[in-house]
Amino acid sequence: MDNRSEVREFLVSRRARISPGQAGLPAGSKRRVPGLRRSEVASLAGVSIEYYSKLERGALAGVSPGVLNAVARALQLDDAERAHLFDLARAADGSGALMRPRRRTARQWSVRPSLQWALDAVTEGPAFVRNGRMDLLAANRLARAFYADAYADPQRPANIARFTFLDEKAYRFYPEWDLAADICVAILRTEAGRDPHDKDLHDLVGELSTRSEEFRSRWGAHNVRHHGTGVKKYRHHIVGDLTLAYEGLEMAAEPGLTLTIYTAEPGSPSADALRLLASWAASQENDAGGQTGCG
Repeated sequence: MDNRSEVREFLVSRRARISPGQAGLPAGSKRRVPGLRRSEVASLAGVSIEYYSKLERGALAGVSPGVLNAVARALQLDDAERAHLFDLARAADGSGALMRPRRRTARQWSVRPSLQWALDAVTEGPAFVRNGRMDLLAANRLARAFYADAYADPQRPANIARFTFLDEKAYRFYPEWDLAADICVAILRTEAGRDPHDKDLHDLVGELSTRSEEFRSRWGAHNVRHHGTGVKKYRHHIVGDLTLAYEGLEMAAEPGLTLTIYTAEPGSPSADALRLLASWAASQENDAGGQTGCG
């Protein structure tokens, strides 16, 4: 992905989002666009209009952390957007690979036995490991049952983004599909800033952009996010509606990978549904094992 283009489109999109009133500036009467002008961002950041215009053309190489922070304040970036801006600056400097541990691709990575044991020890909720491309790299039994529709795609590794945008069953699985789609693209866009030379990510974005207008429009918005904790709603084809909390944990031993665990409130209908799903998953595995033994 072209770093200068990424920088330019990200900064322009953030500037267009902020009205003069939100920035504490008078709106004026001859404003052609609702967002801030370059000169206004430059003034708020304490830099010259020429210098800010250079940044917005994509020239982030060599920019100091102080200037980046000033621009982030002027554009009212949240934590995820600020981190994304710094990732883009590191990529422009060519220092990103030096500052972050090297990431493994899905084809090179294989689950350690001890990691699979840890996942399997989680018995009351789906637990899985994914990368920033949304590949499902390792999972416990309940996660494989939970994402059964995604795993039904023969392409490996199973990919949550590909399922979300290219599989009609995703509209049933995500009752709030638009929100799920927004989150999915924001995670991919964040990963693109962290690792702009990831060929597998390029290929995935190219595939989704070609095949899905819904993806294409969201990708162009340049939204990013930190996806660590929250609550989501699902509609599983076996057990019905689920409301699940999730916790995403960055894996110290596996840079770039996230361990996610879904749980239901104790005593809730969703907790009962997860127990039913676990029972169904166990019966499926037992049936498959029995068929294999007779073969």
